[in-house]
Amino acid sequence: MTQVAVAAALVVLAVVLSRVGGLGLERDVALSALRAAVQLTAVGAIVALVFEHGGLAAAFVAVMLGTATLTSGRRLRGVPQARLRAGAAIAAGAATGIVPLLATGAFDTTARQVIPVAGILIGGAMAATSVTGSRLVEQVIDDIAAIETRLALGVPVRTALATGVRRAATTGLIPLIDQTKNVGLVTLPGTFVGLVLGGASAAEAARVQLTVLLALLAVEVVAALTVARLVVAGVTAPGERITRPERSRSGGSRPRWRPRP
Repeated sequence: MTQVAVAAALVVLAVVLSRVGGLGLERDVALSALRAAVQLTAVGAIVALVFEHGGLAAAFVAVMLGTATLTSGRRLRGVPQARLRAGAAIAAGAATGIVPLLATGAFDTTARQVIPVAGILIGGAMAATSVTGSRLVEQVIDDIAAIETRLALGVPVRTALATGVRRAATTGLIPLIDQTKNVGLVTLPGTFVGLVLGGASAAEAARVQLTVLLALLAVEVVAALTVARLVVAGVTAPGERITRPERSRSGGSRPRWRPRP
């Protein structure tokens, strides 16, 4: 309980610093911490049940995928069928890592191994989808004048948005790339720490962590490129016109048709 108490005190510190620094994130920080506590407590009990009944593993992975889809879908407000596009990107990215790792026997198909690996890879795909997708939507909103100028010159929408796609994908992938470059030197990722604390040798923990990190590189690149392609398709109208997502008062966005000049 000492660990949880110290962590809770740090959350309070984060809330206070957010208030003092004028960030306005006090409510988000507090709710995130509360949700994490409730969710992890519940998930701990559910995972124990799943481990005893392996047939529930697929359902548990489906729940993780569905939750990730809802989370990323909210980041793509203003894009038609945002949740469907987010879900497709997350599924494509996660499958890129999960399928070969299980098919080749790198990890067993038991619930005890499938669930943690799937959770890490789905989480990585979700992060890349959310950041890349939301950043690209912002690019369309902020650079609409330049984009429409290119369209007026006869440039296809996909080409006109190429620079925005590259910037958005780069933003979404930089955290993982930096983490991978500096793993072991700056940070010790959660998989490594968890295995060591669970009694595994440092060499075994390092091997598993390396496998996961390298898989995540492919997973997040696929997810970022897929969501970028789907967002571009979502804002493209017939005749090489563009749909401009408009920011709403609540901070989200809604679509508005903007024909090519």
